[in-house]
Amino acid sequence: MEQKTGWLSPSEQRAWRAFVGVHQRLPNSLARGLQGDGKLSLSDYVVLVALTDAAEGRRHFQDLATAVEWERSRMSHHLRRMVKRGLVAREECPEDARGVHVVVTPAGRAAIEAAAPQHVATVRRLVIDPLTPEELDTLALLCERILGRMEGTDTS
Repeated sequence: MEQKTGWLSPSEQRAWRAFVGVHQRLPNSLARGLQGDGKLSLSDYVVLVALTDAAEGRRHFQDLATAVEWERSRMSHHLRRMVKRGLVAREECPEDARGVHVVVTPAGRAAIEAAAPQHVATVRRLVIDPLTPEELDTLALLCERILGRMEGTDTS
C-alpha cells in the first residue's frame, strides 16, 4: 500500500525554510568572526569549549567525540591538526590502555579566551538581541523539544 506524502502547508513550509536558512547561514557567520579575531575555526572552538567545560580541561577521546557529536574519524583528523597547532595534547589514559585523553593546552586556553568575547558578541548580535526575553524562552523551548525528538526523549 502506497503511503501518501503529507506535504507541508504554506505556514509549515515558511517555518521549515526559515529554520533551514538559519541552520545553513549561522555557522558561517560565527566562523567568520572566529577566524578574523582568534584564528580559530568553528570546529576548533567547539572542541575547545567541550574541553574547557570539562574538569581539568581533559576528556577521554570517545567522550569528546560524543559531546560534539562527531564520528571518531572526523575527531581524530581534527585533533591531529589542533595538536600540530599546539591547541590540544593527547595523553595516555591510565584506566583504558587503548584509550587517550585530549587535554587543552595553555595555548588552546589562551586562544579560546581571546576568541570568546567576539564570539559571544556575534551570538548576541545575530541571535539574542533581535528577540525579546519571551521569544528567547520560546526559542529555547522549541529547540529543546526538537532535540528531544531527535534523541528519542521527547514524549509529546
